[in-house]
Amino acid sequence: MTVISQVILQADDELRYPSSGELKNIQAFLETGVQRTRIAATLSENEKKIVQEATKRLWQKRPDFIAPGGNAYGEKQRALCIRDFGWYLRLITYGVLAGDKEPIEKIGLVGVREMYNSLGVPVPGMVEAIASLKQASLDLLNAEDAGETAPYFDYIIQAMS
Repeated sequence: MTVISQVILQADDELRYPSSGELKNIQAFLETGVQRTRIAATLSENEKKIVQEATKRLWQKRPDFIAPGGNAYGEKQRALCIRDFGWYLRLITYGVLAGDKEPIEKIGLVGVREMYNSLGVPVPGMVEAIASLKQASLDLLNAEDAGETAPYFDYIIQAMS
């Protein structure tokens, strides 16, 4: 939910107008809209490139993941990992657009540890995968946009750790 929606719902619940502080929060949110949209566009337009670079980095760092017995061994397992990279990148764009980590929490992190544990996917490996995805993504952004985007990746990494 965006800052705007939160302010409106809270004010309505309390049968009042938004406060000046709440209006300042909305103004700050709107002022960063161009940047948030630019970041989301860059990430979505470069999804394939980002995912390819992230998987390359991960496999170089952890060749045991794709070796016999590894969780990404074989075409099917490798394809599932690559699919998950795209899914997490999409979650990041949702968070950036909303200017909030709530969409990431609601859509992507509820039960994620339990899901990966039940599938036999080592969660520390997923943390490494998200770190690779983060680096590949931030490499395409200018310093200011990377600084705005990094906390969303860190949020996922922390939630999985």
